[in-house]
Amino acid sequence: MLLETEIKQSKFNNEFQKLAVNIIFTHGWLMGKHSELLKDSEITTAQYNILRILRGQHPNPAPISLLKDRMLDKMSDASRLVERLRTKGYLERKICKEDRRKVNVLITQSGLELLNELDNSEKIFELQLQNLSQSEAKQVNFLLDKLRG
Repeated sequence: MLLETEIKQSKFNNEFQKLAVNIIFTHGWLMGKHSELLKDSEITTAQYNILRILRGQHPNPAPISLLKDRMLDKMSDASRLVERLRTKGYLERKICKEDRRKVNVLITQSGLELLNELDNSEKIFELQLQNLSQSEAKQVNFLLDKLRG
């Protein structure tokens, strides 16, 4: 559906303004769809992102600083997210032996099992993007990368 119809705005100052609004609107749309898929698991998209990063590191632990560097939402509080996931049993926090100021995080078996269940949801989520062909998706990826320069 057209952006103009979705936000009930027919005019923009220029195509760059429309582009910015379109990216922000589309981000919200995608996050809403992703949140719907995660609702039953009772985790947020940011918590899901943390678990996926930790699965990629598994069986090695990861320092909080690595999580912060790799998170999609740089505004999220990684320490708070880690603590919430720890209380749910999806990860463990361990003090680093070499530097007691550092905390290492390791995904638990329960966290790995949750991600395995959610992998099917990811396939459903990707179906939301099937309005584009593979080559169109590649082109959009290229253009977004170029936009960030």
